[in-house]
Amino acid sequence: MRAVIQRVNSASVTMPDGERRAISRGLLIYLGIGEKDDSTRAARLCDKILNLRIFPDSESKFDKSAMDVNADILIISQFTIYGDPWSGRRPDFSSAAPPEPAKKLYEEFTSLVCSSGLKVKAGEFGAHMLIESVNDGPVTIWAEWPPGG
Repeated sequence: MRAVIQRVNSASVTMPDGERRAISRGLLIYLGIGEKDDSTRAARLCDKILNLRIFPDSESKFDKSAMDVNADILIISQFTIYGDPWSGRRPDFSSAAPPEPAKKLYEEFTSLVCSSGLKVKAGEFGAHMLIESVNDGPVTIWAEWPPGG
């Protein structure tokens, strides 16, 4: 399971029907589900992201987590994180999970984040969406569980 985590001042997703879901200061998480991923990996990655200290303290050091600062969270499904650009001129997505199990794990991951008590918004799995963000820093972190693939 892979995630690109961006610290944002604001972010939003516009759904295919025009509905807009927005957050304020927090994290924009692009989540990719791999073919070997399961519930254990989802829980582990969720815990890592929510407790990752990437928010500044009073001295501007990375010392606060999303939980510490009561951050908003926006989660977007992103199978293209599993694209292998070295297989030719078109990315190879064969290591991404098939849609049905990926959707189940995406929803499970989102539920886990929601259970944290933070304000959580999510995109629609498999939909073409428009994403807007105002990055803070910028701070962008790549997280993968298990580490190294």
